[in-house]
Amino acid sequence: MDRIQLQKLRDLPIEGVAERLGLRVTRHKSLCPFHDDRHPSLSFHRQSNSFHCFVCGAKGGNIDLVMRHLHKDFKEACRWLADENNIILEEWKQLPARQQPRPFEAQSFERFFKNPRLSPEAERFLYGERKIDPRVVRWCRLTSWRDSRGTEWLQIPFYDLSGRLTGVQNRNLTPCALPRFKFPYGSQCTIYNLPVLSLLSEGQPLFITEGCSDCWAMLSAGHKAIAIPSATLLQPKDKALLQQLSREKRIRFGMFPDRDAPGERLFLQLKEVLPNLVHYQLPPDCKDFADYYLQSRSSVS
Repeated sequence: MDRIQLQKLRDLPIEGVAERLGLRVTRHKSLCPFHDDRHPSLSFHRQSNSFHCFVCGAKGGNIDLVMRHLHKDFKEACRWLADENNIILEEWKQLPARQQPRPFEAQSFERFFKNPRLSPEAERFLYGERKIDPRVVRWCRLTSWRDSRGTEWLQIPFYDLSGRLTGVQNRNLTPCALPRFKFPYGSQCTIYNLPVLSLLSEGQPLFITEGCSDCWAMLSAGHKAIAIPSATLLQPKDKALLQQLSREKRIRFGMFPDRDAPGERLFLQLKEVLPNLVHYQLPPDCKDFADYYLQSRSSVS
C-alpha cells in the first residue's frame, strides 16, 4: 500500500468507522470499549479525525481504533477498513516516482463477461444465500473465477453510461476471509449499474442503494436501481453525475437507507445534490434492503 492509499484510510470519518465497529456515537461520544465504561468517556474529534478516552487514555486515529477494537495488526486493520468502505487498494507494488501506474486494461477483462460462468460457490452465494433473480445475474454479467490458491471469487463488472467497462470488483466467496475485495490495476468502480438507465421509463423511479448486493436485491424485487459503493466514500464526481442525471433526465430518485448512522448520513449527502430524493423506511428488524428482500421472500414462500 502506498502513501496515497494509506491516507484514504486515515481520512475516513472517525465517527463512521466507530459506528462500523458497533459503537454507538452520540454527540461525538461513546462508551469506551477498552475499559469497563458506564458513562461515555470516549470522545471523537472530527477536526483531527481522532479519538481519545479521558479515563483509560486510549487514543489515536482510524487505524488505531480498528487495531485495538478488533485485535488486529496494522496490515489487517488497513485491509478491514478498505473492505468495509469499498476503498480500492491497487494490486501493484509501489512504483518509482517517474513511473506512472498502469491504466485499467478493459480489453483484458471483457472476454470474461461475454459468456459468464458461475462456480457452485458463486451459485450458492447468489441463488442460495442472497436469492437473487437469475435474470439479474445475467443482466449484471456476474461471473466467477478461482485463483492459484484455490480461493473462489465473484467477479463484478462496472460499466459507464455508454456501456464501456471501467472497472472490476472481485468479491471473496470464503466467509469472513480477507481480503474481502480485490480490484485489478486502475479499476474505476464508482456508481454501479449505470446501463440500467437505458431501460428507465419516463416517470419510473430509480432507487439508489449502498453496495452491489443491495442493488441486486432491488433489481430482483422488480425495481430499477444503481449503487453507491460505500456510505463513507461518496466521491464529488459521483455527486456531479447524479446531479446531471437528475437535471437532464428528470429522474425520480428513491432510497432505503441502511438502518445505521452511515446509511442515514449517505442519504443526507445525496439529498444535498438530489432535492427530490425520497426516503423510504426499512422495517425495524431489517438492517438493509438486501435483508428486507430476503425476509420478503421468506414470507412469500
